[in-house]
Amino acid sequence: MPLIQKSDFSPPFLLRYHHIQTILPTLIRRVKRPKYIRERFETSDGDFFDVDWARVKDAEQLVLLIHGLESSSDSNYIRGMVQAFNRRGWDAAVMNFRGCSGTTNRLYKSYHSGATEDIHSLVRAVFSRNTYREIALAGFSLGGNATLKYLGEQGKNILINKACAVSVPCDLKASALRMAEPENSLYMKRFIRSFQDKLRLKKSLLPAGITLDYFAGMRTFQELDDRYTAPAHGYKNAEEYWAACSATQFIPRITIPTLLISAKDDSFLGESCFPKKEAEESPNFYLEIPEYGGHLGFMKWSGEYWHETRVAGFITGK
Repeated sequence: MPLIQKSDFSPPFLLRYHHIQTILPTLIRRVKRPKYIRERFETSDGDFFDVDWARVKDAEQLVLLIHGLESSSDSNYIRGMVQAFNRRGWDAAVMNFRGCSGTTNRLYKSYHSGATEDIHSLVRAVFSRNTYREIALAGFSLGGNATLKYLGEQGKNILINKACAVSVPCDLKASALRMAEPENSLYMKRFIRSFQDKLRLKKSLLPAGITLDYFAGMRTFQELDDRYTAPAHGYKNAEEYWAACSATQFIPRITIPTLLISAKDDSFLGESCFPKKEAEESPNFYLEIPEYGGHLGFMKWSGEYWHETRVAGFITGK
């Protein structure tokens, strides 16, 4: 019954408000950029994705990190996680989703919560090089949903040894409805604006009959996923996309030790985003629900953030 009953994350009183945990780290935290070495992976459909490597001397273990929506290897929460693993003697490789590495991808489609093909390509490529005796996987928010989905898809064929996911919208519809609530309007505006900015850079790739005006005025994930995410990636509409790609349904097929951390006060997540039943029934899937932490927050005043220590500790044992 790997439902962890009590979490040890207890932030100072001033850091217990969920929006502070979500917003403050992006405003005040300064994490030194790792000395990344970039590698480009060409895909079978004529596109590419970029992977940023942060290596340490004589590492025999590797963690692959999968970022969240409109993030990248340069997001503070990713940099912090890279450093946490490097300090423990592990190499880290950050997979930038298509279009997220600072270079526009070549196709109209890009990435989404259930896009696991590129993750699989990366895992197979790294495994085939026979460089590491242990490979782990950690995903965050949207990247966490893709991570859990991938683990379940692979089942007993998985090439990964351990995995973690943090702040994950395991039920995409429930999360989309939650994000449409007024308290999350500022976050939604940021996500929509970032998407629109990227789309302008590849307006020449728009399907016939669709202009940039078609994407104006969007305010919710329902609208974004109906107009772009679903049709661009082979789904009829947002509802079909959400149903096909929500991670919860894949959790029972996970066969390796996997930890999911999502804060109870995360305003991005609906109640069904916390897969308690799946954790209770699984010998491999662990669910930890701290009272506080916001979305990808888990902030402390100094040192490693709590989730960095927890994730790195679960995977490395250090």
